[in-house]
Amino acid sequence: MLIEIKSLSKNYVMGEVEVPALIDINVHIKQNEYVAIMGPSGSGKSTFMNILGCLDTPTTGQYIFNKTDVSSLSDDALSAMRNKEIGFIFQNFNLLPRLNALQNVELPLVYSGIKSEERRERALRALDRVGLSDRIHHKSSEMSGGQRQRVAIARALVTNPGILLADEPTGALDSKTGDEIMVLFDELHREGNTIILITHEQEIANYAHRTIHIKDGMIHSDKANSPR
Repeated sequence: MLIEIKSLSKNYVMGEVEVPALIDINVHIKQNEYVAIMGPSGSGKSTFMNILGCLDTPTTGQYIFNKTDVSSLSDDALSAMRNKEIGFIFQNFNLLPRLNALQNVELPLVYSGIKSEERRERALRALDRVGLSDRIHHKSSEMSGGQRQRVAIARALVTNPGILLADEPTGALDSKTGDEIMVLFDELHREGNTIILITHEQEIANYAHRTIHIKDGMIHSDKANSPR
């Protein structure tokens, strides 16, 4: 099992009041699964994503990733886990505007201390994988939204992470470009990548093979999707 979430709860302190964001969550995700996490605004899905991405820790319960109890890690160890094991893909791309595509994709490898020659080689491979070999020297202002999201996906792939964690990856794109990005996710899943997709759109969630609905901080349903 790649991910085991056991009796996980997360509370936030608001003044003198403790507010529950997640309540007794139990989820297992296998390697090479393709899972969508859905829920309305305020449901707890963003908190759940932050815990899955090692950006936050639970109040109680366990998050075990690839046999490591993430819920007990120090801040430095969490940072190392994020950089090595999790490829983030965001709605607004989060590219550095002063850097070109190649430099943006190399960034996670810079933080990992990878030497420049290997960084360039791995970044070029990742950009080729998403169909952007001819855009490596372009900055984000010189690319379309779909191309920028492909750069972001290449950056997520370059560390060979345990999971790809995509937060509303088509939210800033038109429907045609969004469909093209989701087709790319299908291809990445077929190649063996584990994908966790955070979305509020049923049409996007349908691309995944399994959907977990979160409502009021709890798992409302967890079921396999019908084949498209």
